[in-house]
Amino acid sequence: HVQLVESGGGSARTGGSLRLSCVASGFTRSSYCMAWFRQAPGKEREGLTAIDSNGSPSYIPSVKGRFIISRDDDKNTLYLQMNDLKPDDTGMYYCAAVGTDFCWIGMPRDFDYWGQGTQVTVS
Repeated sequence: HVQLVESGGGSARTGGSLRLSCVASGFTRSSYCMAWFRQAPGKEREGLTAIDSNGSPSYIPSVKGRFIISRDDDKNTLYLQMNDLKPDDTGMYYCAAVGTDFCWIGMPRDFDYWGQGTQVTVS
């Protein structure tokens, strides 16, 4: 029974920082891809960044250089460090996972497991 539980969302000022966490349970340290998605008000859910089982990350251009994805497999935890936040970063942030040796910033349907989401508001 796989569960992903997110935390760390909240309100931040423009230029500020937040750190999101996603604690996973129900699977081991076998190969899997994990990612962060964002759904802004009135928009579709968008993949922002992904990290493979070896810790290699990928980013879309709008967050590259500001956001950092990382994983701690001993703690079964995925992180998203968000720096230099902008109002356009406002939205619901979701962590996602899929068991695979390959990893990519894909569509929501590419990922099997999802967290409940955590709200981020930047103003």
